[in-house]
Amino acid sequence: MGSIQITDGVVNSEYALPIVMVSTRTILNGSPKETPGTIVISPQTGKILSVHTSILPPSEFSPGTTYIDYSPNVIMPGLIDAHVHLNEPGWRTEWEGFETGTRAAAFGGVTTLIDMPLNAIPPTTTVENFDLKINAARGQCWVDVGFYGGVIPGNEDELVALVEKGVKGFKCFLIDSGVEEFPAVSTEDVKIAMEKLKDQPTVLMFHAEMIPPLAMSVGDSVLHGDPPLAPSGALNSYSTFLDSRPPAFETYAIENVINLASTAPDLPLHIVHLSAVEGLPLLRAAREKGVNITAETCFHYLALAAENIKDGDTRHKCCPPIREVRNQEGLWEALKAGEIATVVSDHSPCTPDLKLFSEGDFFQAWGGISTVGLGLSVLWTEGRPRGITLEDISRWTAYETAKQVGLLGRKGALEAGWDADVCIFDPEASFTVTQSEMHFKNKVTPYEDKTLNGVVKETWLRGNKIYASDSGFVEKAGAQGELLLGKRKDIGGVQAIPVDALPLN
Repeated sequence: MGSIQITDGVVNSEYALPIVMVSTRTILNGSPKETPGTIVISPQTGKILSVHTSILPPSEFSPGTTYIDYSPNVIMPGLIDAHVHLNEPGWRTEWEGFETGTRAAAFGGVTTLIDMPLNAIPPTTTVENFDLKINAARGQCWVDVGFYGGVIPGNEDELVALVEKGVKGFKCFLIDSGVEEFPAVSTEDVKIAMEKLKDQPTVLMFHAEMIPPLAMSVGDSVLHGDPPLAPSGALNSYSTFLDSRPPAFETYAIENVINLASTAPDLPLHIVHLSAVEGLPLLRAAREKGVNITAETCFHYLALAAENIKDGDTRHKCCPPIREVRNQEGLWEALKAGEIATVVSDHSPCTPDLKLFSEGDFFQAWGGISTVGLGLSVLWTEGRPRGITLEDISRWTAYETAKQVGLLGRKGALEAGWDADVCIFDPEASFTVTQSEMHFKNKVTPYEDKTLNGVVKETWLRGNKIYASDSGFVEKAGAQGELLLGKRKDIGGVQAIPVDALPLN
């Protein structure tokens, strides 16, 4: 890798000279495979000036231009993790916060996070609460951050105001969330919310688990709770926990969501963290009938399998649960077929004591898996042997996630006029996950001691380098993330600006 006139990745913008990135391996929207590429960036605006499907030499640019050849590493769009719990403000900030969560994201090539409405206190269910969250986030974020609002019983009169304020979508629970300030919604609550949101530029998302009419797990909640009435085995056995949350929990909930879709036919609906492949035929049939519904899955469902979880290892507890290898392979096939649109972390941390390692009780332990900043390497490690390409991964974790949250046209691809959010990735390198690679606040993850393939070499946010693997975070510049506020403007399938269409200077 060679460079011309670059100092610690910081360019003096008073000269108005561009930053030029080139590589023999570049991921561009609309290209079916890696291509040689040149990305020309304005350090003043943080936008991409032009994109070229060839490597332009330094002589094509003005003297003094910062020119970096990243070959043989890959230039790809910064990732957008559209499902993260940053937990601030409130006392659960000891679990995670804006500063630590966004630093972890930057380590992994993630340039945008979308924060879930819980487990902060208060949750993002009113405009007043949203203002508290915005004020808590200011000046702390190492990457750009957007926000979801929450739908809970009785807050229907806040929903449109939250859209106007800038939330990118809404989440609700169809089962007990495990935190009292974010209760589950009823069928009637969902109908009311749909009526309120039916003409708004937003998406309504569902934690799609419900206890079927006949079930052994009456009363079981998402994050922690009592064991089922008749557990199938020891409470520290993962198989007992998995038996208590069968695929029927998900399919029953998905059926209910689909049945409600006619209340607001034009309102996009989204199933978060789909775990059970049994839900896929329901979603497929609904889409064939014109229902506007999508789904995401998570890194952990694609990388971890029930058969490999040891008794008492509550680092693996989450809801819906990690299922068997057979199920995992079905999720990969659904991604390949386009039946699942996006892959996210659902980074949901807690302090180590809440995982109850000494007891190993999967029912009483807090549910949630810490993954933010590790996802790209997790997907590459698991996906490459299955024939998955970096183009596939970029589509699932950047382009489609941008589309999901209304940021397409600004983020999600390396396009002229879009934010210069860039990840430099070495697909041939590897690393072992130790606590030094865990930049989130609490160093608890089931990926600890696992070897992952692919290393993020640099992360650039709107034309500024914020992280490099050889020198760490650019502390001199500090946190430069913006809060992505303002009403979303969905543009659907954006027409890409043709490469080689804009001038170099």
